[in-house]
Amino acid sequence: MANRNFLQYFIITLKGMAMGVAELVPGVSGGTIAFVAGIYEEFIASINNVNLTTFKVLKKEGFQPFWKALNGNFLVALFGGMLMSIVLFSSLIKWLFEFHTIAIWSFFFGLVLASILIVGKEIKKWTPISIILLIVSAAAAYFITTLPPSANSESLPYLFMSGAIAICAMILPGISGAFILVLLGSYQTVLEAVHERDFKIIITVGLGCLVGILSFARLLKWMFNNHKNITLVVLTGFIAGSLNKIWPWKETIGTLKFGDKIKPIEESILPFAYDGDPQLTYAIIAAIIGFSLIFILEKVASKE
Repeated sequence: MANRNFLQYFIITLKGMAMGVAELVPGVSGGTIAFVAGIYEEFIASINNVNLTTFKVLKKEGFQPFWKALNGNFLVALFGGMLMSIVLFSSLIKWLFEFHTIAIWSFFFGLVLASILIVGKEIKKWTPISIILLIVSAAAAYFITTLPPSANSESLPYLFMSGAIAICAMILPGISGAFILVLLGSYQTVLEAVHERDFKIIITVGLGCLVGILSFARLLKWMFNNHKNITLVVLTGFIAGSLNKIWPWKETIGTLKFGDKIKPIEESILPFAYDGDPQLTYAIIAAIIGFSLIFILEKVASKE
């Protein structure tokens, strides 16, 4: 990995913060932001550095060679930024979704729409197989967004599995880790565990995340090394299919009861069919801001 100065690591921390904000939104993937920010492949490769071979370097050669082999500065800057973002902005994001729902969803819709173009333009070769894979991956992601949430589960093996699956989604552009937790019925349990400092659940989910990210990152690295074009096609499809989840205008078509909590089942509708003020002007402005922000981020990444 290339040597970097303080300013470059500070920029990586800012990119990590952007990934953290994305992961706070059920429907937006931090992996998408990593790709647009130009750090996705290094992110995957660095996760793959967490292995027995790297730890043997620590034993034989000492801490400095180990830290360099791990790409430790990059990982600390990136994950530190993500953690900071989650701590600093979780309340703000919650407030925006509560009081400016259409505008914030429109912002993220524009952001993800631009991401499709950024990832898609990296595809160097289109074949009939590529087109089929694009359609299938988009359809799969769309189908996932239409699934109703599951009832909460507090079984530790189930929470371990939930963590492993959700973290895979986090590093996969187009699929949100938070949304996968919602689908699996673990989102509320994990959220309450963090709030109440239930370390048994936190550690269980954390171990699941560790196993999931180390396993899935190896598969992604292999895919990028051996089938990069096809991988980019599938990722583009995933991002495109996820747009349904972040479409700003929804209507409630039913409800699900989980204990004493009731959650709505929603489907996307056109703004003109929306029951209430569709806030079309604000939505368009917010979407344009989100769309433009991605191209600015990509421009900055390309100059590094």
